[in-house]
Formats: sequence, C-alpha cells, structure tokens
Amino acid sequence: MLPETLATPAELRAHAQVELHKYMVGFPAETAGLQAIARQLGDTSADPFSRANMQGHITTSGLVYDRAADKVLLIHHRTLNRWLQPGGHHEGLDRLDVSAAREVEEETGVNVRLAQSATQNLDAPLIDIDSHPIPANPAKGEGAHVHHDFLYLFKGDATAPLSPQWEEVRGVRWVEREALLELPGARFERLAGRLRLTL
Repeated sequence: MLPETLATPAELRAHAQVELHKYMVGFPAETAGLQAIARQLGDTSADPFSRANMQGHITTSGLVYDRAADKVLLIHHRTLNRWLQPGGHHEGLDRLDVSAAREVEEETGVNVRLAQSATQNLDAPLIDIDSHPIPANPAKGEGAHVHHDFLYLFKGDATAPLSPQWEEVRGVRWVEREALLELPGARFERLAGRLRLTL
C-alpha cells in the first residue's frame, strides 16, 4: 500500500506511470489517445506535474457517486463556464487519488475520504484519463495548453451539506446519473457508461 504522500518527484512520476499502465490494460482501446501523457511521463527533462509546463500537465479530479440516490456531484467551473466533475491541478507529492479527493473536498465541501473508507487509504478506482485542450488565460499569464486529467471514482452522500469554494466555482449540485449524457463531450458519455457497470 502506497502512503498518501510520496517521498520524491521520481516516486510520484513512477506512481503516475503505474496508474497509466493499469488504465491502459483495463481500457486498451484508449491506448492510442494516451500516448502524449505517456511520452511526457517518460521525459525526465520536464515536470509533467508543473502547471508552468505548457506542453501539458497532470490534473486530478473526482467523480463522486451516491449509489442510493443514483446521483453524481458536479461543479460549475468559474473559468470554463460549464458543469464538470470537481478537480484541479496536482500539487505537492500527493498520490493521484489523494490529490483528487482533496480537490473534491476543497471545491465542494464533500469529504470523500470518510465516505470512501474508514481509513485514510482511499484506493479509489481510476475510471478515466482524458487529455484535453485548455484555452489561454491571460489573467493568469497562461497560454493555451493541455490537461492530462486522471479521474477517480468516489462514494458520496447526496444529503451531505455542500460548501462551495466560490473563488473557483459558480455552483455545486448533485444531478441524476443520466444527466451526464446531457453534458458536452465524449468523456461524460464514457463516464455514464462506466457508472452503469458499478450498479
């Protein structure tokens, strides 16, 4: 069992490579679309976790699902102006699933650590990896770049109080699982299908 926080950047990179490999074994049809992140993880001349890396960098996110209510948790992203799963840039040396859990908690107030496990070892399943373009943001001094997002599935309680991080989000809400199909992009269609397999 890996600790929540890894000891060195090299360990973090190796952890991400293991996660990527496991995902490609589980979803071999997606392997071709994951070559950019595979190359970046193999290139030790640049940090794939640094948001200053405009070639692309790793982000983490969480799809929080309440099976009893058959609902998922979404945030309305302040910059992108659309409904998405909570997530953000990877920081420090946290394991990727721990990073995703932290982003969920920060943006929504929902503590998936407690909902997922009685211990702090999450072992949340990696259910999607998606590389997608992000437009330039002159206000932050960022040019156009790519996010390589590692998305983990967490359990959640749709009756738990929400505490949005208003600096980052315009809203937080639980929606019916099938509402994922109404969101733009092939990713949400994939996620809706993968959630059906958990029922």
